[in-house]
Amino acid sequence: EENLGDDLHQYDVRAFPTYVLYVEKREINRIEGVNMDGIVSMINKHGCLSEGQNLGGGGAKLSMEEARARRLAKLEGNKATAPVSAPVPAPAPAPTPTPEEPEKKEAVKDVDMAEPEKQQEVAGETKEESKDDVEMKDAEKEPEDPCANLNPGDIKTLTESMGFSLLRSQKGLLYGTAGTVEGAVEWLMQHQDDADIDEPIPKGGAVAQSYKCNDCGRTLSNMANLELHANKTGHTDFEECTVAIKPLTPEEKAQKLVELKALLKAKREEREENEKVENIDREKQRRFMGKEIAKTREQLEAEQRKRDALRRKREKEAFKKERERLRAELAKDKAERMSNKGKLTSKLGINGYKPDGIQYEINEDGEPVEVKKAKTGPSASKIDEYIKKVTSYRAGGDGGKCLKVLLAYVGNAADKPDEDKYKSINAENKVFKTKIKPFVGAKQLLLAVGFGPTQNGDALVLSEDRDLQLLATTKAKLQAAYDAYNK
Repeated sequence: EENLGDDLHQYDVRAFPTYVLYVEKREINRIEGVNMDGIVSMINKHGCLSEGQNLGGGGAKLSMEEARARRLAKLEGNKATAPVSAPVPAPAPAPTPTPEEPEKKEAVKDVDMAEPEKQQEVAGETKEESKDDVEMKDAEKEPEDPCANLNPGDIKTLTESMGFSLLRSQKGLLYGTAGTVEGAVEWLMQHQDDADIDEPIPKGGAVAQSYKCNDCGRTLSNMANLELHANKTGHTDFEECTVAIKPLTPEEKAQKLVELKALLKAKREEREENEKVENIDREKQRRFMGKEIAKTREQLEAEQRKRDALRRKREKEAFKKERERLRAELAKDKAERMSNKGKLTSKLGINGYKPDGIQYEINEDGEPVEVKKAKTGPSASKIDEYIKKVTSYRAGGDGGKCLKVLLAYVGNAADKPDEDKYKSINAENKVFKTKIKPFVGAKQLLLAVGFGPTQNGDALVLSEDRDLQLLATTKAKLQAAYDAYNK
């Protein structure tokens, strides 16, 4: 089945094995299935003398003269192999000749000498007659009736039960799908209005003259049109058809060409008109969109101008209010100075003048002088507060590390007050920068116990008037805080 390919559809093979008998490229009969008796009877019935071919196989094509010569040679071979007749018995001994017998013998000899020539002539005539008979038989052999192999039961069903005529029933079974009653009815429904539906069936069976698309019912004249139709429509169900498509005459071809040109011209004009309409619509749409965009842009610009004008108005109002407020504050300060002997109980802040601000004293020239308030540094009374701030650093144990370093600084200064190396702390040291300086309260604690910055600020030096008692007390507090932190 894989090797046959398209031959299955070309030869309408519906069963395996299938034996098809062809004579002069025309199907005469076929046997489906394993039926050796039917094959032998088919061969004997049609008198096949030449070798056949397998379905899909390729055999050498012979001309008519070569085929005729091969058949004659096969016929002569069959005659040569005919059975030999029984031997003729020996003749009885001749009697004694009489005086009259010599003359009779000479006459018999003359007859016997003439017999071989006559036999050769008769044999030649016989051969020529046999050859002519074979040629006449081949020429006079009539094509087989295609209706002979139809199922009588199917014909009876179509004629008696369904009311079709005998001719139409036979055509339906011949040309319908699979040779069944359903296929015949379907074919008859499709072709019941054909002009040649009631014409006789040609002898020798139906010959495929076109192709039919079962999807849409269209008849196609050749394989090229079939492939074009399949590519254009996507249809895949086709079958051979016996309907002959009449070729066009030169006049019809010319008329068809004129019609096609007119159709193409109309299509082209229609396409051009559609393109003009589409171009006009696109231009209208472009203009409309341009107007809408310009209108939207103008609206946005107008709204922006309104916002800018409102902002400028608000700025002017705010500037005016601020100017009036400053004027009022200045007038108030002037009146306050006049009533308070030049002293001002308010100061100028970010929001204008406010009370308890800068104070002025009157100098010897009668001019106000600013009174500077003394800055309060770290106090010994806030040591507990400083320790509490350092202890509050819990992330990563930073507070405990700071307390440990403070305990070392203060403990060395309290325990060994006479050693100079414990009286100074390097502010540029890595330990001081990473464990004392970043934490609030650590440096203030050192300043509160007596350490002070140098002039350039790179170290803390313990003052000469330090309080040893305060150092010892602070050491004890740091030790207690460190122990509590590590619990």
